[in-house]
Amino acid sequence: MSQATEAATLEKILAAAAEAARPAAEATPAERARWLVAAADALDAAADDLVPLAHAETHLPATPRLAGELKRTTFQLRLFGEVLTDGEFLGATVDHADPDWPMGPRPDIRRVKTAIGPVLVFAASNFPFAFSVAGGDTASALAAGCPVILKAHPGHPELSALTGRIVREALIGAGAPDGIFDVIFGQDEGVTALKDPRIAAASFTGSIPGGRALFDIANARPRPIPFYGELGSVNPVVVTEAAIAARGEAVAKGYAGSFTLGAGQFCTKPGLLFLPEDHGLTSTLKDALAGAAAQPMLNDRIASGYASKLAALQEVPGVEVVSSSAAFAPTLLATTGKQFLEGGDTVHEECFGPASLIVTYADQAELLRLLDVIEPGLTATIHGEESDADWLRPVLPPLARIAGRLLWNDWPTGVTVSWAQHHGGPYPATTAPTTTSVGTAAIERFLRPIAWQGFPDALLPEPLQEANPWQLPRRTDGSR
Repeated sequence: MSQATEAATLEKILAAAAEAARPAAEATPAERARWLVAAADALDAAADDLVPLAHAETHLPATPRLAGELKRTTFQLRLFGEVLTDGEFLGATVDHADPDWPMGPRPDIRRVKTAIGPVLVFAASNFPFAFSVAGGDTASALAAGCPVILKAHPGHPELSALTGRIVREALIGAGAPDGIFDVIFGQDEGVTALKDPRIAAASFTGSIPGGRALFDIANARPRPIPFYGELGSVNPVVVTEAAIAARGEAVAKGYAGSFTLGAGQFCTKPGLLFLPEDHGLTSTLKDALAGAAAQPMLNDRIASGYASKLAALQEVPGVEVVSSSAAFAPTLLATTGKQFLEGGDTVHEECFGPASLIVTYADQAELLRLLDVIEPGLTATIHGEESDADWLRPVLPPLARIAGRLLWNDWPTGVTVSWAQHHGGPYPATTAPTTTSVGTAAIERFLRPIAWQGFPDALLPEPLQEANPWQLPRRTDGSR
């Protein structure tokens, strides 16, 4: 068990990160890309050590879950290397001086994004690789040119320590500055780092109470900093009558598989299923869950929170148990639209774990009322047929209002890492609804723009110099 980081060590790490900020920001995109690829290669080479350790600390299956998650982690490190090579992330823009500009003579103005500074990343518990030490927040911050201090999650401390050593040695071995990356341990130590004026931004993946507390600390600093928290999500799924008629059994089985995946410990778990009255899927759903065994939770705190929330759900008037075999086995609940509207926050909010709630709706008007009371989240899904287009058109705006990713005839528990991916949404899904924590656009969180007006070419950053030495894609005088 890793001990909390000592005060003197924490100070050394913070000072090193601050010292590394300038050389990291000034490194070329090609240099940073080499850093990330080196880290990915080192992690892949250590898979035989990392995966068994992750299994021992988190209870997650070594294969295919953890082995696949490690591959996802190294893939996204390399993908951010491609982002750097592409160069568009810098948003380089050049407006030459124009004496005939309609607003009056325009000076020479050039704009580019630069690293925001040292970043504090709070690791998640449910993805010990992909949202932890070398996860997406770390990869995107390093790609932006920011030193990273990673606050390890207490659910997998030894894995965090080993992963941290591998990443740090690989980065420095590839030419990164000495303070580019380090790992710290301890709740109080994480708060101390968050309050430190040398930290320029922070990110978090975890619970609503924990994330909100850190968000408030970040904003209460004498100089507040951006805090990118991913907190909670109910991920509603709407199913139409036509979809049930066409493929009801497949929808039921897909739903059962999605909400029970990983013991329901995914931020994208579908927690609400809106079905038309008289949907006729109850027995199919029961069959899909029959014999489902209890899966170990990630840690005692999560298990306790899940048991408490599930008990509260079962006490809400009108909520009935459809399927449940044992404690921590998948539990399916059901209620009517009317009772859902009257049930308050207990039925409207996330229950993190292997449980989900069916809500029946009488017609489109009632469905719209139901969607109006659930809290915003990461995803919203529709299972329908193309013949439903006119019926569904009014349903899309309320779904788009509460979610950052909309799915058609799919399940939200798959979150690929790509250029178009968006993993975010209005609070409490995230504390910064204009950003994503998955996909190449995640780099934008750790960059800030600077405009340079009237400077001689020799003093401009290389991305803005007239010769464009880095050969970046640029917008010049309004044209790409």
